[in-house]
Amino acid sequence: MKSKVLLVDDDRDIRDALSMSLRAQGYVVETASDGVEALECLRANAPPHVILLDLMMPVMNGWEFRLEQLKDEQLAKIPVIIVSADCDALKAARELETAAVLRKPFEMSALLALLARHAV
Repeated sequence: MKSKVLLVDDDRDIRDALSMSLRAQGYVVETASDGVEALECLRANAPPHVILLDLMMPVMNGWEFRLEQLKDEQLAKIPVIIVSADCDALKAARELETAAVLRKPFEMSALLALLARHAV
């Protein structure tokens, strides 16, 4: 079974490039442009194995999304990897109890290593 990833990022270019790269590696990828869209996607579809979450987004940012995710017993179990340029990403990862953090810009090999560990 292929691992499924939900990629949540407001930057269309990043979403497109990352989803294309991940699909080339065999991942099934769904995308969302903000936290509200991500929650709708999670509630309407089979859950992903992991969520890649940007922090700085309009409508509902990554912090707000994660707090909502943790309130839902089923969604709270899905591991989250923060993928952000935010200088407070490490602090956010601790506060939001995420599986890992990857600072932008990053090497694709670093992301693939985290996915191999958490998208199971």
